[in-house]
Amino acid sequence: MSVTAAMQAGAANPILWILAIPLGAAGFLAVLPGWRLATWLNVAVSGATFLSSLVLFQHRPEPTRLLFIDDFNVYLVALTAFVGFTTSIFSAAYISRESRAKHLSDMHLRFYHAMYQAFLFTMLLALVANNIGVMWVAIEAATLTTVLMVSLYRTREAIEAAWKYFILCSVGIGLALFGTTLVYLAAQPVMGDGADAMAWTLLITKAAGFHPDLLNLAFVFLLVGYGTKVGLAPLHAWLPDAHAEGPTPISAVLSGLLLNVALYALLRFKMLISTNPETLAPGPLMIMMGLSSLFLSGFMLYRRGDIKRLFAYSSIEHMGVITFAFGLGGAVANFAGLMHMTMHSLTKSAIFFAVGIITQNAGTKRIADIRGLTASHPVLGWGFVIAVLAIAGLPPMGVFMSEFLVVTSAFSKQPLLALPLVVGLLLAFGALVSRLQGMAFGPPPPPNRRAHGGGNWLGTMMATVPLWLHMSLVVIAGLWLPAPLVAWFEAVAKLLG
Repeated sequence: MSVTAAMQAGAANPILWILAIPLGAAGFLAVLPGWRLATWLNVAVSGATFLSSLVLFQHRPEPTRLLFIDDFNVYLVALTAFVGFTTSIFSAAYISRESRAKHLSDMHLRFYHAMYQAFLFTMLLALVANNIGVMWVAIEAATLTTVLMVSLYRTREAIEAAWKYFILCSVGIGLALFGTTLVYLAAQPVMGDGADAMAWTLLITKAAGFHPDLLNLAFVFLLVGYGTKVGLAPLHAWLPDAHAEGPTPISAVLSGLLLNVALYALLRFKMLISTNPETLAPGPLMIMMGLSSLFLSGFMLYRRGDIKRLFAYSSIEHMGVITFAFGLGGAVANFAGLMHMTMHSLTKSAIFFAVGIITQNAGTKRIADIRGLTASHPVLGWGFVIAVLAIAGLPPMGVFMSEFLVVTSAFSKQPLLALPLVVGLLLAFGALVSRLQGMAFGPPPPPNRRAHGGGNWLGTMMATVPLWLHMSLVVIAGLWLPAPLVAWFEAVAKLLG
């Protein structure tokens, strides 16, 4: 192939654009003078990445040994790019106010925006990687970029949270590397040496002939390793601290995106294990970890006094529900798991949009000091109420529909598992609703207790626009799903087995 032909092939491959835009922007933003320009360039670049992701619905390039797109990852790529774009809009308002309140330097702010684009690049690379080694490297790089952003404020608590995140997730990702190596060793006698024994599109076609004992051992390490990144109990200890001490936009993308990416990696390996008839069923292990996450977070929600930690534990709860659904398996449960991944991403990121402005206005993260939001900030307050009710599972929101499908599937396949699932969901629902009442409907604090005097209208509007956009999509999904989206979820559910 000539150089010209190679360049034309690269230009015609939308995957390369999806990766090149955030990667190039990360380097440019790191050296761009003036953090205000970097703020708006971050929004523009994130929007360009989202538009590039939409091209994949019209043109799906042929897989290579390194990159590929199929029914499973195409919707996650679009979801990741969309939430990354809306979060960048919220971030533009949030970080501007933080720069004044926390006295952040120009260098810190430029570094934040550069790392934001690097983070998007690593997640997108993990999703489109057709190589189990490249995917592992991308998820490890995502860990490193978020560690740097969690420690942005340079306080003792932020440094401690970043260090805990780095240590625990590095241990987890190290175990995932060992599991990845075992998968390669299991595939090597059938696939031969080299890249072919690491390519998803080739592995899935011949996984039935792989050594079953190596695959069983590999999945244990992969479940513990990537389960740490997902935040499944008892491997969750990093998640509440990282959410509480880092900038709120990072909490939004951590909960809404990174947890999905880690679970995606685990599900890819589950697909390999499931195609081999001599391996042990991976479902029971996933069900066990899903239920343990649901119950731990359900009880911990009642004891949280920090609003960001409260919704961090809510993320653990919902990742437990999703893991339970995929562990249960079958067309309905897998459909519900996919839908719940989407609804949780949209809803939880919207909650953190609201929480970011709420904590800035109140000057505190203490739930006891946040009162009367619907009276003091009606647009923001009611958006927050709807988002919390949605994540709690109240109808007719999309989260309710996906949870309803998980419960009905559990009753039809494993009735004894449905009871603890319902109890765990009700436990979390009660905690969230009880905490919401005071924050939303109590008497608002006097003006002299508001840190920024309620904030400027432009910043609040920039936070509430993506908040209401996300919640509009969640409400619509609870009432009606377009036929192409239903067919898409059904196709992916069949792939997952």
